[in-house]
Amino acid sequence: MRPDIHPNYAPIKATCSCGNVIETSSTLGKDILIEVCSSCHPFYTGKQ
Repeated sequence: MRPDIHPNYAPIKATCSCGNVIETSSTLGKDILIEVCSSCHPFYTGKQ
């Protein structure tokens, strides 16, 4: 890879509306709010 052309990754927290917090890395550089995650999405929970 060429140096100095790729954006920097920073640790962020993605907070779901259900209260679940996911720690990840992103080039965005700030915490985000999400509507659904694997803890509350019907596909993953088996509830419809």
